This record gives sequence, C-alpha cells and structure tokens, in this order.
Amino acid sequence: MTREILTVAEMATADRAAVLAGTPTPGEAVAQAVRARYQRRPVVVWCGPGDNGGDGYVAARHLRRHGWPVVVEAAYPPATDACRWAASRWRGEVRTLSQHLSADTLYIDAIFGAGLSRSLEGEVAELARAAARQALTIVAVDAPSGVHGDTGRSLEGVALAAELTMTFHRRKPAHVLIEGRKACGDIVVADIGLASFGAVALFENEPGLWLHRYPWPAIDAHKHSRGRLSVVSGDAWNTGAARLAARGGLRIGAGAVTLLSPLSALSVNAGHLEAVMLAPFESDADLATRAAKADAVIIGPAAGVGEATARNLRALAQTGAALVADADALTSFREDPSELFACLDRDDVLTPHPGEFERIFPGLLGRSPERITAAREAASTAGAVILLKGADTVIAAPDGRAAVSVNGTPWLATAGSGDVLAGFIGGLLAQGMDSFEAACAGAWIHAECGALFGPGLIAEDLPGLAPKILARLHQDA
Repeated sequence: MTREILTVAEMATADRAAVLAGTPTPGEAVAQAVRARYQRRPVVVWCGPGDNGGDGYVAARHLRRHGWPVVVEAAYPPATDACRWAASRWRGEVRTLSQHLSADTLYIDAIFGAGLSRSLEGEVAELARAAARQALTIVAVDAPSGVHGDTGRSLEGVALAAELTMTFHRRKPAHVLIEGRKACGDIVVADIGLASFGAVALFENEPGLWLHRYPWPAIDAHKHSRGRLSVVSGDAWNTGAARLAARGGLRIGAGAVTLLSPLSALSVNAGHLEAVMLAPFESDADLATRAAKADAVIIGPAAGVGEATARNLRALAQTGAALVADADALTSFREDPSELFACLDRDDVLTPHPGEFERIFPGLLGRSPERITAAREAASTAGAVILLKGADTVIAAPDGRAAVSVNGTPWLATAGSGDVLAGFIGGLLAQGMDSFEAACAGAWIHAECGALFGPGLIAEDLPGLAPKILARLHQDA
C-alpha cells in the first residue's frame, strides 16, 4: 500500500473529518504504545492547551486504568473543546509544570505536537533546555514540542527530543526529514481509522509506491529485451567509479551493460571486467555513436570535471537514451547550469549530493524551508527527476510528485556508494521503468543493501547484495 506523507494542514483536514465521523481519540493509542514498550514506572504527562494536550489527558487516563502511577502537569489551561472534554474526564493529580526531572520517570510530551508554528516560550522553553541536559525517557505525541511539523526543524533552536514519537494515520514531513527524525527518535504510526486522504503527491519511498511497476523479466526474456545500459568511464586514473556503476546496473537486472572507455583507460578497464562489455571512444561524437543503441546511459562517476564531460553529456542527450547524470557530469555545468537543463527531459535523472546540488541550483537549498521543497523546485527547473542524496534522500519529479526515503543507513557513508546507486537507477531505466519510480526503487534497494551488510560495508559489496533484496521483492510482487 502506498503511504502518503501529509503536511500539518492536510492532516488537520483529515482530523476534522474524523471528528465529524466520530473516530476515537489517539490518546488511547499512545497509552497502548507505552505499555507495549516500557515496564511499569512513574509517568508524568505534560499537557498543552490544544487537541495534543487532550490526547495527553486521555493517555494518562488509560495508563492509570492499567495501574500505572500517573501525574499530569498542565503547561497551559485547556483551550479547545477536545482538550477541555479530555481534561474533565481525568480524575488524577494535576499540577503545574515542574523543572525537577528524574531519569526514573517516563514523560509524555503532549504540549504542542506538529502544528506549532512559533517558538517555545517561558516555562516550556526552560523545560526543553532542562530536558536536554539529562538522559530522560520521553514519548512525544505527534511530534516533540518545538519541532515544526512541516520542516522537522527546531523552532528558534529550542525543542524537546523524544525516545519514541507516536503519530497517527500518516507521517508528516517532520517524521521523515533528518532533523525531525533525530528529534523524534523511534517513530510509530498508529492507525486510528481515518479515511484515505484526497490527492497527495508526497510519499514515503517504500515498495508500495513502485513495486507494481517493477520490470521483472518475462518468461521469454533475452539479454537485449532486459535493457541495454552504457556507462561512461573516466581516464586511466579514474576508472573504478564507472565500473561500480556498471556492476550495479548489471546486478539490478539490465541485460547488457557496456563500459564506454577513453582509449587511455581501455587496458585498465579490460583487466577488471567480465560480464560487463567494453567499447572505446575517442570523441563526443564517437561516444554518441557507441551509445546509440543504449536504453540508458550513466555519465558522471569520476568522468572528470570540465568541458570534455560537458560535451559528452550534450552528445549523449541526442541519442534518445535516458540519462543518469551524476557527480562530475553535474559539476561540469556549474558555470552555466541552464546548459545542462537544456539537454534534459523528463526521462532523465540527476543524482546530486548537497554540494553538487548547490553548484547547479545555487542558493536553492538555503532559501527553501526544507529539502522536499528544494528538490521539487529543482525538478521543475531542470525538467528532469532529481534525487537529492542524504540520510533523508528526496526524489522529486517535474510533475510535482516527491518521495522521501526513510530506510537510510549510515553504513552507506563510504566512497563509491553513490556510484552503485547511479548504476541501480540506470539499470532500472534501461529495463523501461518510469524515471521517478526507477529513482525511488534504486534508492530504496540501495539502502536495504547497506542495512543488510551493516558495519564494514564498502561500495564493492553493494552490487552483490542486491540479489537478496530483489528476491524479497519478487516474493512480495
């Protein structure tokens, strides 16, 4: 099932519909999650003035019903109908917010949630500062207070941080963008019976988004029907990155993969290739001829920064093959990114890390509220799919669709990892997969490979891990 990511405003609309339909409060789900994860211990519930605070009162009531010692600390008087109703049903102790915190107590943060749009103030701000100085067990309702639901950023740098965050129905941007994820800790999404939302263009990047379109081979497949991928090599001293990409494309299912090599690098590449084929080129025109029958071409991994790489990309753009432009192919256009964009179409994929993104979209990340907005604007500007790498990789298409990966792993932070990712995406493009879905699938599989191996991973390991992940996907397809 495709899982949408809802903005704070979209979730508020769903909440209003749920209230009209009589959907139960999420507070009980919070209590259930606490009971499932933690041993019984003293609990302090910090309650705010709005519906989030109301959920806190309900959670307190259900925990107390199951024998947990619970105290409510009210940061503000109830100010909404839902909060007033929930507070009226709480029969336990209510006291003012205390700055005396204990590592033996479990705290439930139900002060503000994801809808807060202003910085924490007064006693709540002081509480957040005090909590940051201690190792506390905090469970947040919806989002830690002070974390902006649509950006994941701490408002004015002051926010609570949780060990566990309970949210409801769907994740919000704060639950998938790295700053918010770090503040949220583990995230549990509770199904509270809300109906599906309307047209949404932001999704979690998981197999439900693209598995139904995965290009599994037909029973009568042959190597050319499974897609022809070409990868452009760098010079004699810079060949490994392209070979990593080529092997990634082969492992992900492309039927025929060819490394297009400058003459100076032929002997080096020939000594390292087996199933990947090798073809020489002497000029950009020669390169285009060699790639004429390719379904997809990868250019950029250690290709060299400069006019030669820029010419090669322009030539490849004339072949009709889907392009994956990575690394040096992006930086080669930093003086005039519009020249790059003029070469692209919606079938092409750009895979920048933040530094490369800044070179071809100068200032965009800095002036955007978060990475999702930046990637979407970049995709619209370039007229191609953008995969903005990071712990919270964002994939955006020119038509406004976007997805955020939530299965990232730090083990992928190793040289050459991005080259294999380019290979996975290129291999899927070669097999005819839609460019947005190919980028999403490639990123997800890449992360799963990294998590499967874990500590000690190097880029050379990644292609060989893909078959296990593909076998799992094939079983679920």
